Amino acid sequence: MGSGDETPGPTSFTRVFGVGSICQFLLLERISDVSEDLLTRYEQYMNPALARIFRFTGIEAVEDHGKGALLWDEAGNQYLDCAGGYGVFVQGYQHPRIVARAKAQLDKLALSSRVLESRPAIDLAEKLAHLTPGDLQYSFFCNSGAEAVEGALKFARAATGRSKIVSTHGAFHGKTFGALSVSGRPTYQEPFLPLLPNVERVPYGDIAALRQAVDSNTAAVIVEPIQGEGGIIVPADDYLPELRHLCDAHGALLIADEVQTGIARTGKLFAVEHSQVVPDLLCLAKALGGGIMPIGAIVGRPKAWTFFEHSPLIHTSTFGGNPLACAVAVEALDVTVEEQLPERAAHLGAYFLQQLQLLRARYPLAIREARGRGLMIGLELAAPGVGGALISALFQRKVLAVYTLNNERVIRLMPPLVITQEQLDEVLNRLNDALKEIYADIQDLLE
Repeated sequence: MGSGDETPGPTSFTRVFGVGSICQFLLLERISDVSEDLLTRYEQYMNPALARIFRFTGIEAVEDHGKGALLWDEAGNQYLDCAGGYGVFVQGYQHPRIVARAKAQLDKLALSSRVLESRPAIDLAEKLAHLTPGDLQYSFFCNSGAEAVEGALKFARAATGRSKIVSTHGAFHGKTFGALSVSGRPTYQEPFLPLLPNVERVPYGDIAALRQAVDSNTAAVIVEPIQGEGGIIVPADDYLPELRHLCDAHGALLIADEVQTGIARTGKLFAVEHSQVVPDLLCLAKALGGGIMPIGAIVGRPKAWTFFEHSPLIHTSTFGGNPLACAVAVEALDVTVEEQLPERAAHLGAYFLQQLQLLRARYPLAIREARGRGLMIGLELAAPGVGGALISALFQRKVLAVYTLNNERVIRLMPPLVITQEQLDEVLNRLNDALKEIYADIQDLLE
C-alpha cells in the first residue's frame, strides 16, 4: 500500500486481500461506529497501513466488552462472534470461573520470582500430562503459539542432533523467525529472507511426498492436524498415522501444532485424538489461556526431553509459566472438561456444518464447499472477492468472521464453544441474508 496520507483504492486493497477483492470495494457502504480521533491515533501510533484498511472497509467499531459468544462495541452494538479471536475464546468471553481464578491469583502473585518453585506452573504441567494422549509428560511454558513452535523446533534439533525440518505448503505456525521459516506462504516470508536453512515443504496431506522428503537427516516433521490458515483442510484419516509411522522409521520427531486445533475446538480435547496418534512434541496456546491470559506450551514425550539433562537452563522464558497465566490455564482446562466442551463442539459442529451445506446448495455459485471438524469450519467461496463482500455483509448484520490467512477464498467460522444452537441459527439466518444480498450483485461475475 502507499505511504503518507494516500487513501487506498481498489488496486492497493487488492494487493492486501488478493485478486478479486475489488468487488468488495463496489459493495461496501458503511456508517462508522468509531470516533475519527481514535482511528487517527491508531494510524499515528500503531499501524498506518492497517488504519487505512479499516477506513476503506468501514470496519471501524471499537470492542468494549464480551460475554459468552457475544461481543459489544463502544456504541453498544452487539455482535455474534464467529471469529473467536482466531481460536482463543473456546470457553467464551469472560467465563466467570476463569475470571474469578485470575482475580484470586492477582491478589497473591502475578509474576514469578524465577527462583522459587511455582505451584500453578507445576499444577498445570501435571494436568497437561494427564489430559494429553499417550506418554506426553513434560511441559515447557511460554507466552504464545509462535513461541511454542520456536521451542519445539529447537527441542527437535537438540534431541536428534539433526537440522532438517519438513513442513507443509499452506501451513501457518507463526510469524517469529523460526516459526515463519516452517510456515507455508511466501507473502509473509519474502521480506525477511533468508530464513532458517534446511527446511523442506511438501503438499499437505500427501504421504507420497513425505516419503520422499523425510530421511535420516530429518530432525522433525511439523504439521497441523487440521490446517487452519491454509483453509480449514481436514486430511484423510490415515494421514497422521502414516506420518507417525514414517517419523518412527527414520528416527525423526513428530511435532503437532495444535495452537488452533487444541483444547476442544475440533470435538476432541486434542485434534490428534481423532487419529489416535501421539506426537513427540505438542504445541498449544490460544484457548489454553481461557480467553483471559496469553500462554503457550510445549508438551513432550520423555525421549524428546532428554537434552535438558545436559543443560537444565538451555531454554528459558522470563514470563513463560508465570503464576497468573498458569492458574488461569488450569481453570480453563477444568472448565473445558467439566462443561463437556469437546462433546459440545462435536454436536454443534455437526449441526452447523450440515446447515452450511444446505446454504451451499442454495447458493452454489458463491459457496464451493463447507468443511471442517467440530466448530472449526471453513466456507470456501468462488473467488477472493466473494469472501471480502461476504465478510462485509456479515459485519453489517453484526456477525464477525475472518479470512484464513493463507487462503483468502476461505472464511473461517470458529465461534466460542459455549455458543448456543439458537445463536448458531441466528448466525445462519444472517448469513443467508448476507448471501442473498451479494448473490445478485456478483452472479454475472461468477458465471
